[in-house]
Amino acid sequence: MKSTTSPLRYLALGDSYTIGEAVAAHERWPAELVQRLRRAGVAIDDPRIVAVTGWTTDELSQGMDAASLVPAYDLVTLQIGVNNQYRGRAADDFRGQFADLLARAIMLAGGHAARVVVVSIPDWGVTRFAHEQGRDRSRIAAELDAYNVIARDESHRAGARFVDITGISRAHPDLVAEDGLHPSAAQYALWVEAIEPIVRAALR
Repeated sequence: MKSTTSPLRYLALGDSYTIGEAVAAHERWPAELVQRLRRAGVAIDDPRIVAVTGWTTDELSQGMDAASLVPAYDLVTLQIGVNNQYRGRAADDFRGQFADLLARAIMLAGGHAARVVVVSIPDWGVTRFAHEQGRDRSRIAAELDAYNVIARDESHRAGARFVDITGISRAHPDLVAEDGLHPSAAQYALWVEAIEPIVRAALR
């Protein structure tokens, strides 16, 4: 890992899940990840988060343009796509836009693809919100599975790392925030249990 005399720089790219909609700032999963790394003796700055609730892939790209990001970051995480699916966009369109975002993430990581960690999209179809809205849960699951296969394949092709937290979201549909849609702090903590070992490997 990088010398502890110079804290690691961490950039988190995403949407409502990365910004932690409906939970406190310290309960966002990037913030919880940093807290755990620090407890393990890793010197790392607070995450620079570029994420807004509702963002799609193209909107994240525009947000990155406006954020004046200065590479190189020691760690970049990317979690995006749920709003593409929510708005009914085609998986083929997602593939090209996701690949472009991944290439940008790798560039921001100083060209080190192994320091980019892609996090899968959780299944919002299992939530109380989806039930109350009368949404087709099986269709949501199938579409998100297709999106996640694309994200995994593109990550592996580029040499980036991939973490699947979708199963956690499906196993714990009760761990949601007060809005009935977004994960609670407890679910984010479970995500970080899966994400942290991959991040630690990325930082070696």
